[in-house]
Amino acid sequence: MGRLGGYRYREVVRRLKAFGFTFDRQAAGSHEIWFNAKNNRYTTIPNHPGDMPEGTLRAILRQAGIEPEEFLSR
Repeated sequence: MGRLGGYRYREVVRRLKAFGFTFDRQAAGSHEIWFNAKNNRYTTIPNHPGDMPEGTLRAILRQAGIEPEEFLSR
């Protein structure tokens, strides 16, 4: 498991809120769209039980424009 492995939905959301993201709308199934008005970026977050796969978290951070080191420091 890499540095970004082992994070749950709630922890990812808590850290994204620290970057200024807010819940925008419900997407298909158990996915949510979050928006940051400051940098005008959207990201899609799956709301599934258990740990989020590292690749999924990396994709979320890429969409959000957040470097993994920044995410880990919050």
